[in-house]
Amino acid sequence: MAAIDRPQAGLARRLAASLYESLLLGAVAVAIGLVLLPLTGATTAGPALALPGAGARALSFACLFTVLGAYCIALWSGGRRSLPMHTWGLALSTATGAPLSPGRAALRYLGGWIGPACTIVAYLVLRPYGLRRWAAALLMVNYAWALVDRDQQFLHDRLAGTRLLHTAATPRTADPPSER
Repeated sequence: MAAIDRPQAGLARRLAASLYESLLLGAVAVAIGLVLLPLTGATTAGPALALPGAGARALSFACLFTVLGAYCIALWSGGRRSLPMHTWGLALSTATGAPLSPGRAALRYLGGWIGPACTIVAYLVLRPYGLRRWAAALLMVNYAWALVDRDQQFLHDRLAGTRLLHTAATPRTADPPSER
């Protein structure tokens, strides 16, 4: 069956896969943080952890952004699928059903940062008023977009011209009985 013939995956399936992907990306982020810890100069000062300077935080973010981007681009382009996509029976394609090019995968990755970028800006704006915690609601802007989109697309998929399709699950056959 051609990719264009497959139906778009349901919203709940796509959200579950996104949550699973977030957990994996969080693990990668923790690993990056541990590798960078000696370089950033974060030290313990008594019972509290001292924050590194602005330069070290910028370096950490740049490394995080780059490594997570490489992970996503590598697993989204050329018809490849990440572990959550395999688990939830999803495939990523262009609107015409073609596999993603690395450029289109990069565009999707950058689009995924819209919610976090809005959150950071809102945090900085709301902080003087003591309302900074409300900025966290903007993290969901990419996913809440599906509630108003005519095709229930996430914002980053709409901008990148991509679709998450439901793949037909291949039934597992029982292992043949071993000969004795």
